[in-house]
Formats: sequence, C-alpha cells, structure tokens
Amino acid sequence: MSGVGPLSQDWEPVVLRKKAPTSAARKDDKAVNAARRSGADIETMKKHNAATNKAASSSTSLNTKRLDEDTENLAHDRVPTELKKAIMQARTDKKLTQAQLAQIINEKPQVIQEYESGKAIPNQQIIGKLERALGAKLRGKK
Repeated sequence: MSGVGPLSQDWEPVVLRKKAPTSAARKDDKAVNAARRSGADIETMKKHNAATNKAASSSTSLNTKRLDEDTENLAHDRVPTELKKAIMQARTDKKLTQAQLAQIINEKPQVIQEYESGKAIPNQQIIGKLERALGAKLRGKK
C-alpha cells in the first residue's frame, strides 16, 4: 500500500437488527395497541368454541344414554363362605395363627386375613398353596 491511490474499504457495512416478532408476540396487547396508534391494519377473528371444551365432550353425549341404561354389575368375585370356613377350620386344626400360615405359604398375613374375612378376590395359586400347607381339600365342592 505504498502510495497507490486513496485508501478504500472493500467490505460492505453490516446492519444488525432484532429478530422479527413471533406470532405470539405480534398478538400481544402491547403490540396490538402500538399498531393501532401507528395506524397499521389489524386483523381480528372470532374463534368459535373458544375457552370451552365442547369438542372433547361432544362425543360423550352419544354414549350417555347407553351408559345410563347399563345395569350390569361389575363387582369382583369374592371368596365363598364355604372356602372361608374351610380355611379357618383347617388352620385351627393345625394350631396355626394367620401370621404363621402366611409365613408357611410365603404370603403376607393380610392375604390370609382377607381370605378368612371373605374380602379377597380368589386366586387359584394361593388356594393351592393353602391346600398344600394345611393338608386339606379346599376347592373340591365347587
């Protein structure tokens, strides 16, 4: 650059600007008010079913009548009275407590309590364990 004409720049100026506002920011109250003040065009639309849950509940009205007319009993089977008495009798004949019997069959004492009170849902595996531990036939009379 020794004396070869005037110095000049060989690059163009770079202008940094903020990003364009996102759609959510354009709908912001401040942005809408600023646009109104500046006289810009503002497009407004009315959304039907806004702030309601009608789309989700509209399909349930079809099934409501069928559900109201449904009289099916959906309760689980419970331990029959004969089985409750047979378990208690066999356990007392062997002079076992509920906790001891539960330990023998590797179950919680609560399981034995539920079977003897009739609150349990019958499980054939547990009944089989009880039969082996007590040496009695518990499910033969069904």
